[in-house]
Amino acid sequence: MPRRRPVSNLLALAVLTVVDQRPMHPYEMASVLRSRGKDQDMPIKWGSLYTVVRNLEKHGLLEAVESARQGGRPERTVYRVTGAGRQEADDWTRELLSEPRREPSAFEAGLSVMAGLGPDEVAALLLRRLEVLEKQIEADRRALEGDRAEVPRLFLVESEYALAMREAQAAWVRSLLAELDGGTFPGLAEWQAYHRTGEMSPDVADLAERGRPADRRPEGEPP
Repeated sequence: MPRRRPVSNLLALAVLTVVDQRPMHPYEMASVLRSRGKDQDMPIKWGSLYTVVRNLEKHGLLEAVESARQGGRPERTVYRVTGAGRQEADDWTRELLSEPRREPSAFEAGLSVMAGLGPDEVAALLLRRLEVLEKQIEADRRALEGDRAEVPRLFLVESEYALAMREAQAAWVRSLLAELDGGTFPGLAEWQAYHRTGEMSPDVADLAERGRPADRRPEGEPP
């Protein structure tokens, strides 16, 4: 089970790993993280970055080594990772690599309530999503091929994973669209009838009321 982290924002892990290479001030941290494409994985904003850095320092995971002012620029504090910070980064990385987590996506949320729309509209929306995914996949493949000529694979595995996940999602969406278009999706007739008449069949209404078996709580268990 994932343990509670003193600073749980994933940006904190990115900061610890980048500062582990050399001491730097927050502006440098942001520049290095962006140069590595980390802004594709998480928002890197000044306010949140400074908050993360202050919290890491508060918990003894970073420490200030010097503060300097150049000309009229604001004073910049240079930080380095502590032994505890290095241990935290290593432990956190091991946890993320070894322990699968249930991380529902916005797409899953949409799928969970798609019955509220008619099947024809859902198919049209999924087709639109598939078109976007296919463009993203093609762009990702080109970018990855270009990077492989210059960047060791060790630093590309997350891009490979992101591409694989997009490809898997596109394949799944194609499969669902084939069922909807071919009329083989289970319960399609009832779904269509509901949106045509506004009335849900008793069996479907009962299931919608009770939820999936995995979602039901034992009697007496509080919500």
